[in-house]
Amino acid sequence: MPEQKTIERARADKRAGKSASTQAGEFVKEEVERVRAGKHGVRSAKQAVAIGLSEARRAGVDLKPPAKGKTSEATRRKAAKDTAAGQGRKQAGASSESKTKRSRTTTAVLKREGTAGASGKAMAKQAKSAAERRPASSRSAAAKKAAQTRAARSHQTHR
Repeated sequence: MPEQKTIERARADKRAGKSASTQAGEFVKEEVERVRAGKHGVRSAKQAVAIGLSEARRAGVDLKPPAKGKTSEATRRKAAKDTAAGQGRKQAGASSESKTKRSRTTTAVLKREGTAGASGKAMAKQAKSAAERRPASSRSAAAKKAAQTRAARSHQTHR
């Protein structure tokens, strides 16, 4: 369950007109912090990001499921389920007793994992490999946008 301040930061991002992925970034950041604090572990940086995105969808962030062919069908189904849960739609599924049991089991499994998956080095490696999968034009556009944002921010502080 995400912290209230994380949900509030995501809502603030939405009010500011920021993208869904930026809003979801708040949840990913919180998840990484939870792992670093030792609340539970992850096998990889990718898993920490996936948990954060799942939390974001369940909290109502309008994040699209991954495109067909990018991930497994099971992952796409899970993303669709999380989105539905975030929109407040009822789901026919397991009883609350088995949900509690599954939740407890998941937490126990995560607690057995290490925290190295959310280290700075692991996150940097994940970010770099994710960027490599994007086309050069996309990376270039992101860099130009970042440079503009930096320029705008420095003008604001020097007035």
